[in-house]
Amino acid sequence: MNDSVRNALEWISGTPLRVAIILITAMVAQAFGTRAIDRAMSRLSTADLLPGPRNIVTRQKERARTIGGVLSSTLKTVIWVVASAMALGELGFNLGPIIASAGILGVALGLGAQTLVRDVLSGIFMLVEDQYGVGDKVDVLEVQGVVEKVGLRVTCVRDKKGTLWYLRNGEILKVGNQSQSG
Repeated sequence: MNDSVRNALEWISGTPLRVAIILITAMVAQAFGTRAIDRAMSRLSTADLLPGPRNIVTRQKERARTIGGVLSSTLKTVIWVVASAMALGELGFNLGPIIASAGILGVALGLGAQTLVRDVLSGIFMLVEDQYGVGDKVDVLEVQGVVEKVGLRVTCVRDKKGTLWYLRNGEILKVGNQSQSG
């Protein structure tokens, strides 16, 4: 074997191979993690958590699907941020300034995205407390209608005239639910 082929094989078995292993590991971790979350949410959606007349299966499935989506996207983000940082480290980038800049950027985004964070946290508590769900007749803010979609950031309510209202969860301070009984 001549020297150029030997050098090429040594180079390929070094950094490119390690980067490929990092990316493949990230894909496998994402696939396993997503599958585990899906299975857990599937079990949660069919579990009898509230025995008795309040057990509404469709609402429980909707809540499990929403929470599963949040967990899956969070897992995906964390895995790919870590994998990207590891790959950049293997390629010789100095990660110290990038991490410092990310910290400053995180503080700036945190200050700028306060309403987004408030909306998402309100959505999480609203789902956990089961305040309302898809199909419920509600009176929220100035809108009276039927809930069509419940998300972590926004709730969609269709009024009697047919208008679809998008209500930010962080702005909802008071809800009247005509569909829930004592």
